[in-house]
Amino acid sequence: MSKAYDVMAATCPSRTVLNRIGARWTIFVVTALADRPMRFSQLKAQIQGVTPKVLTETLRALQTDGLVSRTDCEENPPRVEYALTSLGRSLLVPLCALRDWAETYVPEIQEAQRRAGCALD
Repeated sequence: MSKAYDVMAATCPSRTVLNRIGARWTIFVVTALADRPMRFSQLKAQIQGVTPKVLTETLRALQTDGLVSRTDCEENPPRVEYALTSLGRSLLVPLCALRDWAETYVPEIQEAQRRAGCALD
């Protein structure tokens, strides 16, 4: 039985999905929202190094793809919360596995880079 999508095919729409998941800040936003909905300022504080502009762009892209929801809370002052959708939650298992791998093997990667005369970005 053949698969409907093949990420190795140049015109396959699954490439767009992988590009979104592989975007620089996606893994951080999805991981940050794993436990609870968060306000923009909470996300910005938790994800060190992300600029407000890039965080806004990332959240909008994840909303467009149905991975994150944005809720306007009827309060004064106005408050907005971001949360993972069920589709976004389905990304947690593979992203957590990738995070665990990166955190486990960073010493070996750093050592290989040191031997090659390079530094980890």
